Amino acid sequence: MGSDYGPVQVLVRDGVMQVGSDTYALRTITHIGQRKLVADKGAAWRKFVVRALLTLIFGGVLVGALGDVWTLAVLLVLAVLIWRLVAVLRLPPVYGLVIGTAGVEREAVWGTDRSEIDQLSADLTAAVGKLDLPPMTFNITHAVGRNEVINQYGAGSIGKATHHGAGNIETR
Repeated sequence: MGSDYGPVQVLVRDGVMQVGSDTYALRTITHIGQRKLVADKGAAWRKFVVRALLTLIFGGVLVGALGDVWTLAVLLVLAVLIWRLVAVLRLPPVYGLVIGTAGVEREAVWGTDRSEIDQLSADLTAAVGKLDLPPMTFNITHAVGRNEVINQYGAGSIGKATHHGAGNIETR
């Protein structure tokens, strides 16, 4: 569950915004917004408690029936469950810059530093209003890398969305 954070450079010049290999014409941007994604820590705790109880129940049965050799297996499973819980609890919130063009919203860049996304949003809004501004370069130092952001919509949602830290979310 390691995080893949790295720098992403956003260039605004000559009436376009370039994020990685994606380019957006400033004159076609109709909406600039932000999103915040946070890990569901309550769900992580619930999963941990249920899985730990099941491990203790079934592990106790195995230890009682087959001997103390299974004690190590039970402890190993509990250690993995704790490790997974801590990994989810340590995930930082992720902030995204959302660009609307021709009625379609696209996540342009995601990062863990809210101030970087706030500054980019404010400066991009100014650039959309004045296309003759001097070139601007933004360095999002803690951009979220590939496969880190997952969006699911609706109660019966299936599939997985992946993200490269720049551009659109791809669904699989």
